[in-house]
Amino acid sequence: MFFLRKPTLERLPLVMTGVRMGERALQIGVDDPSLTGAIAAKVGLSGHAAVAVSEQRQADKARAAAASAGALVEVHVTAIDALPFLPDSFDLIVVHAGGLAVDLDDLPGVAILRDSHRVLRTGGRIVIIEGGARDLLRRLHTRRISRTDTRLDALTSAGFRTARVLAEREGYRFFEAMK
Repeated sequence: MFFLRKPTLERLPLVMTGVRMGERALQIGVDDPSLTGAIAAKVGLSGHAAVAVSEQRQADKARAAAASAGALVEVHVTAIDALPFLPDSFDLIVVHAGGLAVDLDDLPGVAILRDSHRVLRTGGRIVIIEGGARDLLRRLHTRRISRTDTRLDALTSAGFRTARVLAEREGYRFFEAMK
């Protein structure tokens, strides 16, 4: 039956991360748990999925989302400006800006980006996902959306190169930079 088939189109945020099977992917913060689970599932059994969060509540959400997606994920409750990983550990880092308690444009946020730079391998990518307000509580949230040039400057000052805006669609904004 046609109505029982799964849709073939993937969600925009998952596609924009560019995550591939077999990659080592780190996610920082949890904004949309289903997206966190989908990214973890995309790396598959041949890859490695890790999530770093600062609160136990977010860790529980990440574990539940990974279980729902059928993915294996390593969840760390840690200070996200001092990640518990060795240098050059990941191919891709996805930062869920809405799931962080700090603004990435301020000094604590730049510290998070600098430590992300440390654990990213040379040639690796960082993708920052902003927005995606789907429910009333998120739409009423007072956190400001960063200015594009300020976010790009924060990525550059953290040591990343070729920082750019990937897209602004469907209420999301995607930033990408390379190490």
